[in-house]
This record gives sequence, structure tokens and C-alpha cells, in this order.
Amino acid sequence: MLTIWNPSANGRRSEAAGASLLPDFDNLFQDFASFGRGDLPSQFAPPADVVETEDAIQIKMDIPGHSAQDIQVHLEGDTLTIRSERKVEKQVAGKSLRTERWAGVYSRSFVLPETVDGSKPEAKYADGVLTVTLPKREEAKPRLIKVEVKS
Repeated sequence: MLTIWNPSANGRRSEAAGASLLPDFDNLFQDFASFGRGDLPSQFAPPADVVETEDAIQIKMDIPGHSAQDIQVHLEGDTLTIRSERKVEKQVAGKSLRTERWAGVYSRSFVLPETVDGSKPEAKYADGVLTVTLPKREEAKPRLIKVEVKS
């Protein structure tokens, strides 16, 4: 049984506290064990990289097997939401031995900084990677200030 060390227990084991964690650990391992069996939650968040440059914020998201027409990029206020759905493919003749590719709704939301100019977003999809580029406002871009030297 899992026990939690309690320095004020004078060497006694605090089994009641440890016992309360066991159901959480059981659920964690059940969720992990179900991965690949099609028992995933109704929404899956695809992996994404967010990069900030001097001129823009760029988000790259892996969503292979989707058509560009099915991808929705929605910008409302300071929140960018990317959503797509992969439908279950028709089963070919024969017995399905294993299904690991996930079908369902893919969705991710990002809260953007105030420096982003939401009026000029660009979205491109190639080779299973969606790239969303959000330029920064002019006043947020770094500027070089020339220093005059007076003699």
C-alpha cells in the first residue's frame, strides 16, 4: 500500500492519506493503458510549437491526414482556436486487427499577447503541418534608435 511520510507521526505510517491517492493512480494508469484502443476522450489536442520572432507569433501544429478545407482557424479577441475533425475511415474487407490512428475532433486554443495584430493572420497547411502566422503590431516591434554624438 502507498503511504505518505508524515514527520509529525513519530514513525507511524499515515495510511489513510496514502489510501486516498490510490484511486487517482488507478485512473491514471487505466487512461494510459487505454491509449491506442480507441477509448480516448472526445477531443484530442494535437502537438504545437509556438515561436515568437521580432515581427510575428507563429504557431505550427501537426494535424496529418486532414484536408485544408476541414481545418478551421478562428480568431476572436485575444484567443486563437484551431479545430479540425478526422472522420473514421470505412473499414476495408477483412478483419481489423488493431486501430491506433485516432479519429474525432482536434482542437486547440491559444491566448495571444496584446502585441499581435489580429487583422492580418495567415494560415498555411502543407505535409500535415498547419502554420498560423500572426504579425505583431507596428508599435510592438523592436525599433533601433540612432544615438547622435555631439562633439
